[in-house]
Amino acid sequence: MLKENNSLQSLETDSVGKVFVRYLIPSLIGMFMMSVNVVVDGIFVGHRFGEVALAGVNVAVPVFSIFIAISLWVGIGGAALYSRSMGAKEYGQARTVFTHSLTLIFSLTLLLAAAAFLFREKLAVFLGANDETMPYVMDYMSVLLACGFAITVQNAFSVFVRNDGNPNLSMISLLVTAVCNIILNYVLLFILDFGVSGSAWALVGAAVVGACVLFTHFLRKDSTLRFVKPRLSWKLAKSTFAIGFPSFIAEIGIAVFTAGYNMAMVRWAGTVGVSAFSILNYAHSVMLMLFLGMGSAVQPLISYYRGAKLYARQRETIRIAVLTAFGTGLGLFLIGLFAAGGIVSLFGTFADEVRRLAVTGIRLFFIAYLFMGVNFVMMTYFQATDQVRMATWITVAREMLLMVALLFTLPHVLGTTGIWLAIPLSELIVLLTVYAYIRRRSRRRLAAQPVS
Repeated sequence: MLKENNSLQSLETDSVGKVFVRYLIPSLIGMFMMSVNVVVDGIFVGHRFGEVALAGVNVAVPVFSIFIAISLWVGIGGAALYSRSMGAKEYGQARTVFTHSLTLIFSLTLLLAAAAFLFREKLAVFLGANDETMPYVMDYMSVLLACGFAITVQNAFSVFVRNDGNPNLSMISLLVTAVCNIILNYVLLFILDFGVSGSAWALVGAAVVGACVLFTHFLRKDSTLRFVKPRLSWKLAKSTFAIGFPSFIAEIGIAVFTAGYNMAMVRWAGTVGVSAFSILNYAHSVMLMLFLGMGSAVQPLISYYRGAKLYARQRETIRIAVLTAFGTGLGLFLIGLFAAGGIVSLFGTFADEVRRLAVTGIRLFFIAYLFMGVNFVMMTYFQATDQVRMATWITVAREMLLMVALLFTLPHVLGTTGIWLAIPLSELIVLLTVYAYIRRRSRRRLAAQPVS
């Protein structure tokens, strides 16, 4: 007989706003700490080795994004099924989903990393490495490919711990990971002089420590998470992959975004442009994780309410989340507008040409945050409510189809300004399609209602 999880029971009894804040704050802090891991690497590498090394690490960052993509693909898909089972009070099925998901993540990561490691030089060139940045790209990327499975396991486990009613421990794990990453970066780069690879080793080592923190969740008496005998289920795997696919595409989109902008900058502004974009990209990774944090807060609530058939609470949750996302985006836009110079200075002292281009880029690029947060929240909502096609459209369009099309066309008209504006325009267009989709569904529901 399983002990009832009191933390999850409060989802049905506390006010929707109170529940949302309870999940939102730890999720935002946790995701912010996750972004700090990559930003810390950039800060330490930039100060220790200069702008070319910083550009090299930035080229390799998509590898980190791919590992996160796998963990979110299976992790979010499995966690949604887990929360539905918990909402329906099917605790045995919830444990099966958890074990199955962790097994899938570990297996997929090892297979993909092994294949990528064999072709790592070609992969580096594809991601935008040139003769100047290639040594730094290889140093950083090789470590991630060899040991990145630690990052995926920790990230996925964090998702399940949050969905099991313990968002605070998930946050603490990511906080500990970030602190360890800072300490290890300093030791490996400035004391032991490991080179750029030391920053990657710091990231992996910090993830291992963070995973150990998460394992203390098993000590809770009302924890539902338990490993059971793993058995591969194609039906369960299909459902997990289908639901989590938009999250996977969203993270792959980050890799496509980074590679696309690097390639565009190489063509239109050379190494100076890549260095300027690398500064913006580190700042962007922080903002992006804040929006991902909002989605991470919404997902367990929407999934649980769907399993428990509490549809009014589900609608109220998404309403509050959309307002929060827009308010946050407006605040970030204003920060970029008035504090662009300070953001650039955080990453080191750069040549005047690099600094000017980066400041301009931040002021233009941050327009995207007015729309990006709402797109992320709506993607998560569609994903958790089995509207996977619309969720997939949002993720594919915003950082793949539309962004790539705009990167190919706008620079011919606006130069580097067109590169900076590709994402803001892409996010705006996607938000308009989301609005049109919701209006169309509302009209169909009204038309289907019987006339009294």
